[in-house]
Amino acid sequence: MLRLSKVNKYYQVGTHSLHVLRDVDFEVTDGEFVAIMGASGSGKSTLLNILGILDDYDSGEYWLGETKISHLSESKAASYRNRFIGFVFQSFNLLPFKTALENVALPLYYQGITRRKRNQIAAQYLERVGLRDWADHLPSERSGGQKQRVAIARALIGKPRLILADEPTGALDSETSKQIMDLLSEIHRTGITVLVVTHDPEVAARTQRTIRLRDGKVVNPLEASASNPGMAAVVP
Repeated sequence: MLRLSKVNKYYQVGTHSLHVLRDVDFEVTDGEFVAIMGASGSGKSTLLNILGILDDYDSGEYWLGETKISHLSESKAASYRNRFIGFVFQSFNLLPFKTALENVALPLYYQGITRRKRNQIAAQYLERVGLRDWADHLPSERSGGQKQRVAIARALIGKPRLILADEPTGALDSETSKQIMDLLSEIHRTGITVLVVTHDPEVAARTQRTIRLRDGKVVNPLEASASNPGMAAVVP
C-alpha cells in the first residue's frame, strides 16, 4: 500500500535547519492496521502530513502503491487525496455551520456529484456509524464521540483505500475512545488499510503492529517492515 525509503524532512527555523525526520524507512501493506507511536516532538505529525500528501519531503522516496509521491502540483496532490485517502483528526475538523449530513457529503461535492445523490449516500454512511438520527444536527449539538463518528463517516464516503487517523481518540474519554477504536477495527475488517498516529499505548495495542518514532527516527526497524511487501497499483 505504501512504502517510505530513507525519507528526510527539514524545517528552516530562523537561521537554523531543523531535521524533523531522519532516514525514515517503513512499509504498510494492503489491509493492515498499523499504529505510529511516539512522544510529542517525535515527528509523528510531520510524517502523517507526508503520508497524506499534505506536505513534501526533502530526500528519500515515498511510494503509494506503484506511484512515487514527490513534488506534485497542488491539483494533482488534491486529486490523489480525494481518490485514495480518508482523514480522521483529533479535532474532528467539522464545519460548524453545516449539519452532520452536509459534513459527511462534502467530499462528494468536490467529485461533482449532485446534491441529492450525495445526501443520499451521506445518509447511508451516517447509518453505518450509528448516527442516522443525528443527520440534521450541527456539530455544536453533538458529543465528542458523535463528532468523531461523523468525521469517520466523512472519511469513508469517498471509498478510500487508506484511512489516516491522527490521534483519533485524543479528545475523548476512555469509554468513547474504546468505541471509536471498535469502529476503526470494524472498518479495517472490511479490507481498508488503517494507519493510526497515537501516543496512547492502549490505542496502539488495538492495532496489528506498531511503528515507533523517536527524534524523527524509526526505533524498531524490524517491526516497521511488513511481512508481505506486495503492493497493488494505486494510480492507473
